[in-house]
Amino acid sequence: MKLSLIATITAIALAGPAFAQDVAKGEKEFKKCKACHSITAPDGTAIFKGGKVGPNLYNVVGRPVASVEGFKYKDGIKELAATGAVWTEADIAEYMTDPSTYLEEKTGDPKAKSGMTWKQKKDQADIAAYLASPEVSPGNAS
Repeated sequence: MKLSLIATITAIALAGPAFAQDVAKGEKEFKKCKACHSITAPDGTAIFKGGKVGPNLYNVVGRPVASVEGFKYKDGIKELAATGAVWTEADIAEYMTDPSTYLEEKTGDPKAKSGMTWKQKKDQADIAAYLASPEVSPGNAS
C-alpha cells in the first residue's frame, strides 16, 4: 500500500506541468511572450498586443502547426507541419519548454529547429491553458 502511494505521488510530481492549469496565471505569464507574439482576432481586435517576431497565437489550440498565413516559419517547424500536426494544449506546453528538443522528438530530425531561442522554464501549462481559453482559442473544442 505504502509503495503504491509513493508511486502515485511520484507520478503526479513528475507530471507536474500537466496538472497546473491556471488560466489567470497563464494570462499574466503570457506577458513574457508578448515580446514576440500577439493575440489578435481575425477582425483586428487585439486581445494581447505584442510583437510580430512570432506568429499570432489567436485560436492556436486546435490549429495546424505552422499555419499562420504570411508568417515565415523555420524549416524545423515546417517539417512538423508536414506531418499534419495540430497544436494541443499539452503540445504547446511541451514546445515552450524546449522547442528544439520537442521538434527533434516529434520529427525524428536532430537538426529540426523552430527559430524560437527562448525557453519557458516554468508556468508552461498555465500559459498553454490561457492560450486554450475561449477568449484566445474560441475554436478549441476542449
